[in-house]
Amino acid sequence: MMKYWRASGIIFGVINVVVFLIGCENQAEPILVSPDHKLTVQLFNTKSNLQFSFMHDTDTIFSSSFIGLELGEIDLTKNVHIGEVDYKSYDSTWSTINGKQPTVKNSYNEYTCKVASNTNNNVGYNIQFRMYNDGFAFRYQFPKILGDSVTIQQELTKLNITQDYTYWAYNGERHNLGPVSSTEGSHEKVRTPMVIKTNTGKYIAALEGAIVNTAPISFNASNDNGVLSINNKPVRVTSGFETSWRTFIIGDRAGDLVSSDLLVNLNEPNKIEDSSWIKPGKTLWDWRVWGYTTKDGFEYGGNTVSHKRMIDFASQNNIQYLLVDADWYGSEFSESSDPTTSKSDIDIEECIAYGKKNNVGIILYLNDVGAKTYGLENVIKQFAEWGAVGIKYGFMKGTPKQKVINTQKVVQLCAKYKMMVDFHDSPVAPSGDYRTWPNLMSKEYGHAQADAKRSYFPETAVNATLINMISGPLDLTNGYFDLNEAHKRDKVFQELPGTVVAEVAKLITVHTGWMVLPDSPEAYMAKEDLFNAIRQMPAQFNGFKVLDGEIDEYVSIARKAGENWFVGSLTNRESREINLQLDFLEEGEKYKATLYEDTSDSHFLDNKESYTISVTELTKESNLKIRMAPGGGHVIHLEKID
Repeated sequence: MMKYWRASGIIFGVINVVVFLIGCENQAEPILVSPDHKLTVQLFNTKSNLQFSFMHDTDTIFSSSFIGLELGEIDLTKNVHIGEVDYKSYDSTWSTINGKQPTVKNSYNEYTCKVASNTNNNVGYNIQFRMYNDGFAFRYQFPKILGDSVTIQQELTKLNITQDYTYWAYNGERHNLGPVSSTEGSHEKVRTPMVIKTNTGKYIAALEGAIVNTAPISFNASNDNGVLSINNKPVRVTSGFETSWRTFIIGDRAGDLVSSDLLVNLNEPNKIEDSSWIKPGKTLWDWRVWGYTTKDGFEYGGNTVSHKRMIDFASQNNIQYLLVDADWYGSEFSESSDPTTSKSDIDIEECIAYGKKNNVGIILYLNDVGAKTYGLENVIKQFAEWGAVGIKYGFMKGTPKQKVINTQKVVQLCAKYKMMVDFHDSPVAPSGDYRTWPNLMSKEYGHAQADAKRSYFPETAVNATLINMISGPLDLTNGYFDLNEAHKRDKVFQELPGTVVAEVAKLITVHTGWMVLPDSPEAYMAKEDLFNAIRQMPAQFNGFKVLDGEIDEYVSIARKAGENWFVGSLTNRESREINLQLDFLEEGEKYKATLYEDTSDSHFLDNKESYTISVTELTKESNLKIRMAPGGGHVIHLEKID
């Protein structure tokens, strides 16, 4: 149990302050080690200046780094003392609903220490450090505040990275920021996740866990000695307030950061008592198909006839959902468009009933305008009464803090009415919160292909897998098959660079709760032998392993499907050969391997839709060399031979 100093009831200056329980002025320098004893964090005072260091084995990562907040006008990195320190350890395993793995080990060591001003013991807070085998996190706690509230003006933490480094970071609906050298470039507001590669080859992800009540932080990356400082918006806090976790994951490879469960472990356990209705899956999507004309003369659009045609295809091809996107209830940005009704050429109740008859759930788009105009709970309740299984929420407006709070409200109301939810259009950063609310299926946290009226190039898919996905499940709407002609449709605005094999590979490399398929049934059936790879993918993978990868260059990821596996690989604009180690397969077992590959002349601009399929036999000991065309990909379906 946490202990607090006794309240003294003294007010310092003209600001409200935090009340602590005054104990002995223990000036010990608390040391925290990871369960495997390879990582160390030490908090210490040097001439009453509060600092900490972080080490990986004998390698110092952060040295003598100031840590603390400015409360009102009081700098609590200086002239402070460390009070009582409480230690604890924790070790458990929990089951996921929408995770990369079916179970997650949650093992850490932790201490909570009290930091107070030397001039008045009533001014301060707790700092809670938590150490895992692959990184650490810290946050600030305000157990008791004298008065109504206190203002956190700014965070004064400055991370001294001891080595030169290169960094990348999330960059909205664009290609990610980077690579940027710490000695040559600086940015004032680097968004998370930020990925750092030191000159000794260590990888560090800097991001934020459990964002629930404040605007997301960002980082100032200075080329002055490589210092990173943390930006935060001023916030008024009350008794019992806790900030989000400032989180740092470390690994020897870029893929180690993506594989980590540290971020999700920082969040509270599942709050949904009965989660049986939460079901990840594959979904067709009507939006990018508008304007596609079939050989029999049918033209897809936003109407019930098109939706029924897509439901028929989904029900026959192991696809669990249909996503009905914007404008189904009228122009999405018009306040007169009522999401509790549907426009004349769409009978949404008939669509949902037809889907239910064919075992296909319907996901409904909801714009922020409609939610606010007609009442968020009223709209969600109506969707649930119709029988919809979830919503896709778009274009949330407001300050960053308002968006954090409104996102929580949407997720919790959806849980109340047993609805899953996906956020699009510049959502707040994922922060591992899908552990607490597993009905949060994914977020469009990156550049989804053809979104923002722009197409991305192959390196962006590689980049997003190794950077954006560190923060959580993503909806990047991959899986186009009609790459040569898709830009002629109503909602695809530029030609799509890439190869069709790479499009299938993206469905494996990107972890998501809803695998959103953006093409028409006819485009998929025109390449049915290739589509068979998608057809055989499960509604939810039950294993995740990064086999290899370098940011900006290539990535290979294996996903378990029962006793079988899918392996997806992507490259940037360069052709590439890589050796795949299959040591994740079971010892002594043989696997039928179906290889979906680029042809020798495939190219992301000039020959996008050529592919070849072959079958071979592989085992755990096999060393497989694969080739990817420029901007291409590679897919393997491994089926255990009984």
